[in-house]
Amino acid sequence: MRLIRSFLCDESGATAIEYGLIAALIGTAVIGGMGVYGTELGKMFNSVSLKMTNAVASAP
Repeated sequence: MRLIRSFLCDESGATAIEYGLIAALIGTAVIGGMGVYGTELGKMFNSVSLKMTNAVASAP
């Protein structure tokens, strides 16, 4: 009976599950943010690359 009672009162696994849920939530937010801002970031890098290419091509 003590074994069952100690098993039911043991909450050490609950903490690990909570940390896992927090990590999953943060991961979901990061992936969502990448989807939203990734396209804009790609456009910015392409613009900078084009400007640098044009600057090198027009250099004496």
